[in-house]
Amino acid sequence: MTLQQLRYFLATARHGTFAGAADELLLKPPSVAEQIRRLEAELGVELFASTKRRLTLTAAGLALRPYAEQTLATAQDGADAVRAHRTLRGGVASFGLPRNAELYALTDLAAEMYARHPLVGMRLIGQNSVEVADAIRAGALEAGLVVLPVDDEGLDIEPVIRDEVLYATADPERAAAPVTIQALREARLVLYDAHYGNNDPTRRQVNERLQQLGGRLEPHIEVEYLAGALRLAAMGVGDTIVARAAIDGGLLPNGLLTTSFAEPLYDTLAVAKQRHLPLSPATRELRSIALERLAAFDRRRRRMPSSRA
Repeated sequence: MTLQQLRYFLATARHGTFAGAADELLLKPPSVAEQIRRLEAELGVELFASTKRRLTLTAAGLALRPYAEQTLATAQDGADAVRAHRTLRGGVASFGLPRNAELYALTDLAAEMYARHPLVGMRLIGQNSVEVADAIRAGALEAGLVVLPVDDEGLDIEPVIRDEVLYATADPERAAAPVTIQALREARLVLYDAHYGNNDPTRRQVNERLQQLGGRLEPHIEVEYLAGALRLAAMGVGDTIVARAAIDGGLLPNGLLTTSFAEPLYDTLAVAKQRHLPLSPATRELRSIALERLAAFDRRRRRMPSSRA
């Protein structure tokens, strides 16, 4: 069984005639018919039945069709991947990034892509993971990095690294031990990502835990940016939550202490793309560079001492 025979088989199945398949393949009908006969002889079954000037798939043909489609798609993906590594001389890579991309060494992603492939255009969008997932689903972006959980309808999700989420407070007593969900329920909170509210992935995780106690995440103050929430928390206005990457990046203000949750909480960074759709060579290469950078970031972080204040 060859890829050529599978192409002829699928073309014949689409058109219902050898003549229609031959037109699509730029061949003569006898050539198509001969390859189909050879394929049937090799498999020992008839793949088509003749009915009033049209060829229809037999039960065996119907069984073969999805595997033939998958085989050709996989072969095409492999060829595209090789071409992408050999040379990229055009196209546009579209990729979504989390708003805090700088925490994960992704700020100069475009510069590295340009250095490797200067003829490739790029469209990088920095949004909350909710909007990145929606943009990929709608086809406005090919792929992107998201923080889980997000609505994965229509998406393929590939987890990459995870980052612990810590509780941040100016009160030494509250930072002296891991924080329980019950304590979180009673705390005065200052949270960022006000626009997305409890749809934000990190907040969703916290809210799900509170719901198990019959509570709900209701921050006392909401601001848009992490830096603002951290400043207010350092002033003692309220407590907040923060990813360890922000602490390792030196964003924790003086006077602000951190501690883990009693049941550890993590942000999981993942790559998302439309389900069953291959990425263009340009976006696939940009995704590859992003994964390289995240892997390097994770290795460096694992070598660092604990950042708990």
